[in-house]
Amino acid sequence: MKEESSPIPVIVGVGQVNDRPADAALGLDPLELMEAALRAADADAGGGWLKRLESLAQVDQVSFRSLGDLSGPLATRLGANPRLCAKTPSAMGDSPIRLLNEAANLIGAGEIGVAAVVGAEALRTAAARTAAVDKGPPPARRTGASPYADVDHLRRYGLVAAVDVYPLYENAGRSAYGQTLAQAQQESGEIWSRFSQVAADNEGAWIRKAFPVDRILTPSPDNRWISHPYTKLMVANSSVNQGAGFIVTSLALARAAGVPEDRLVYVGRGAAAHEHDDVLARDRYDRSSGMTVSLRRALDLNALSTEDLDFVEFYSCFPCVPKMARRMIGWPAERPASVFGGLTFGGGPIGNYMSHAVVSMAQKLRRGGRHGLLFANGGFATHNHSIILSRAPVAAGTFPQDFDFQAEADALRGPIPPLVLTYLGPGTIETYSAPYERNGSIRFGAIIGRGMGGERFLAKIPGDDVRGIAFLTDGSHEPVGSRGEAVAGPDGETIWRPSL
Repeated sequence: MKEESSPIPVIVGVGQVNDRPADAALGLDPLELMEAALRAADADAGGGWLKRLESLAQVDQVSFRSLGDLSGPLATRLGANPRLCAKTPSAMGDSPIRLLNEAANLIGAGEIGVAAVVGAEALRTAAARTAAVDKGPPPARRTGASPYADVDHLRRYGLVAAVDVYPLYENAGRSAYGQTLAQAQQESGEIWSRFSQVAADNEGAWIRKAFPVDRILTPSPDNRWISHPYTKLMVANSSVNQGAGFIVTSLALARAAGVPEDRLVYVGRGAAAHEHDDVLARDRYDRSSGMTVSLRRALDLNALSTEDLDFVEFYSCFPCVPKMARRMIGWPAERPASVFGGLTFGGGPIGNYMSHAVVSMAQKLRRGGRHGLLFANGGFATHNHSIILSRAPVAAGTFPQDFDFQAEADALRGPIPPLVLTYLGPGTIETYSAPYERNGSIRFGAIIGRGMGGERFLAKIPGDDVRGIAFLTDGSHEPVGSRGEAVAGPDGETIWRPSL
């Protein structure tokens, strides 16, 4: 195909690295991991691309915060002098796909010819070095804290970190899908078992071992409960040292450099939309308008249907995300929802997971297939960005193109219930979360309720309320939609009393 009216963006090189020395404290830091990943991508593309970089975009990292913006030092180490050189403001899960989309736009507009996207995390090494300095175990980390975590009412009711918030979507979704707890857990286990099988066959994955469904669902000393209904093998594994990056250029420059046609992966159009940053300012918890628009628009913009897809990567920090995503586009439950292995088994390097997914998707497409869909999620089911990669030019894919479909998502969203922090009286459970202690006991139940006038409120079931906690977690009844009463409790908290 001849390049005509505008340059056609293609991925020519991909690279990723796992660093796991016997002594974790001697591991590479994020800068070293990023350099290794991009050198691998350069070699994959045939060499000589790093010195030609005009844009170098880095996904922010959290493991070595003192290093700051690494894009400039990285460019120096690579021998590059890019005109555009920056990192993302934060380590969000949608960052790699947004940066890929932005690179495609810059190339399509003729503003640059060669771009690289890269990121890395070294939390395994960071923890080991902290332990060595402190002569003891590292302090507990609460990654993915809410930007509203300092708001008193969220902190009081335990909705602070990702592990506290995503169960709100899991439990609301289960009710909306008409599943029992056992059925919902079975679906999660099957999706995650397939992830582990993908990871077992992927040399870039962190845990290369296939896990059966029962092993994932059954709590044990090395698979403890995290937050109802998630075990450790159902959540993102951030204790990794991983880096990944890719090189994007125009079809004309790729051909001029002699990149073989069977190595080219074409970048299709993308779509992004987000939810409100405040999790209490969402219209509902059983689906996401931003996620829906991002996924469906990505297909529509590229004139594709779900049946045209050979591979997908649904972001998988917690099971509720791929569960929602697959339902939004009709992706069959029995087909793998990842090309890398998911954030548990492939590895969960905070904001850079999807760079590994881009690498694996490119590798998959080179071996066979036509189209792959990448869906990225950041924040607390907040930021959504989807994009298509293909083995041939996408008929509808010309660049630059606006990927912002926020207005469409906003129009699809229902009214947001008013939050009444002082509500007392009868109501129903809209959704809930129940975090575990390390000893396997429930800390408490965090209730998002709806009052008789439709208002939204927060309440808590204390951890020592045996019957109340059992009502939330034992699966004998569906708590979502059940009735109860919000009553005044000690220290200004609102306590939820289920109508048992």
